[in-house]
Amino acid sequence: MNTKGKILVVGSSADMFELKDGRKEPMGYYLNELAIPSQAAVDAGYEVVLATPNGKQPAVDQHSVVADHFGGSEEALQKALDFVATNAGMRNPRSIRSVIDEGLDNYAGVFVPGGHPPMVDLMQDPDLGEVLRHFHATSKPTALLCHGPIAVTAAMPKAREFRQALVNDDMAAARRAAEGWQYAGYRMTIFSNDEEQYVEENIMGGSKVPFYVVTALEIAGGKVETKGVFEAYVVEDRELITGQNPPSDHGIADVFVKALDRHVAAKAAR
Repeated sequence: MNTKGKILVVGSSADMFELKDGRKEPMGYYLNELAIPSQAAVDAGYEVVLATPNGKQPAVDQHSVVADHFGGSEEALQKALDFVATNAGMRNPRSIRSVIDEGLDNYAGVFVPGGHPPMVDLMQDPDLGEVLRHFHATSKPTALLCHGPIAVTAAMPKAREFRQALVNDDMAAARRAAEGWQYAGYRMTIFSNDEEQYVEENIMGGSKVPFYVVTALEIAGGKVETKGVFEAYVVEDRELITGQNPPSDHGIADVFVKALDRHVAAKAAR
């Protein structure tokens, strides 16, 4: 089947989240955040390839498998479930390392959905860091949604030290670890502190996350913008496209596909 190009969809291998008080919380990607942009890319003529750090199927957050995240439509919910279950690229995930070894020049863009897992492994994954540095250097569309944008810290030379400093509440150490970050100075958005506090109170039983992702990106040098609680918002700055929250799924899908089409057209014209 002829396609416009391949899109790398990066999922997490983490399915548990250690909160500030040491309690473990099951977690996974948000179904609409994975399915809506990925389906939009397929509908626009692209092939999607799902990859995770360990090459296994990522876990879905059960809180997201409800019609509320699909405009109240049970039909749209089922369509998303069917897409993840039947699309060849979604059914057969790769390891990020195997994708790199095969060649990143084969990919037109990269997309990272949210849910809390990117806060655990993706933001400090060295293979994802290599992927992001390639897409940054080649100005290929790089889209991340909800908590997904925290994964851009993987491009740092000291990504693991950065995350550990955040967990330790050592912001001076986090700033030092972030030096040389490729996305410093970029406009971006991510799941807001107010939204995270809503989740802490209503889903996590009052337990706190180990750090807030807005604060993390600001410390790293990102120019973070957020709108109201669960208000859709998408920011595009150069190759980087970020969406704030689950309701931003259709918005980021539209911006991402347009960026992909521009990139592919420009490449063909060269």
